[in-house]
Amino acid sequence: MSDHPVLTIDGPGGAGKGTVSRLVASKLGWHYLESGAMYRALAVAASKHGINLDDTARLAEMAVSMNLRFECPRGEHQVLLDDIDITDEMGQETCGNVASIIASNPVIREALVEKQRRFKQPPGLVAEGRDMGTVIFPDAKYKIFLTASVEERARRRYLQLKQLDNNVSLDKIRSEIEERDRRDMNRSVAPLVQAGDALLIDSTDISIESVVDKCIRIIN
Repeated sequence: MSDHPVLTIDGPGGAGKGTVSRLVASKLGWHYLESGAMYRALAVAASKHGINLDDTARLAEMAVSMNLRFECPRGEHQVLLDDIDITDEMGQETCGNVASIIASNPVIREALVEKQRRFKQPPGLVAEGRDMGTVIFPDAKYKIFLTASVEERARRRYLQLKQLDNNVSLDKIRSEIEERDRRDMNRSVAPLVQAGDALLIDSTDISIESVVDKCIRIIN
């Protein structure tokens, strides 16, 4: 891989990785990679093409061939699949659960490794996910593991989904987050774990702006 700088931000869902990563990338003028979105996009693509989640061969083929692009103007978030904006569709909790199942498949993960590494381009890359600092970019110069309590992550997700659906349940969201954490931390391939050389940041009681400032200071 080239010497272009990479900042990896790993951690569990709801810790603020996406927002922080997009803001840092926007401030630095770097490229942005949301690895989780690749699995969510694959979940969307599989649904659109009627591909069963057990059909590993077709899922792996689509993982490599799908035309995926991330945009984060002014820190905002937009995911384009075949030039079609699927950001809102990917934000559904069902899509996240399917993506977590897909991500536990070692064949599909391997198919996406090289695709993710191609995002490393000048002037630099901010890559967020669950195995960016341990598997995809193990030699990254800057690494952060961003976490928060389960209660706080559930609260944030609840407030986010409440804007779309008044019937969302905080208890159900907390249960889903706990289950996803267990699945991500115990999968046989690339489990969620803090890289030995990553800086731990707990965002439970600090603002997004404070986390972004910490990231910028690390790089500067």
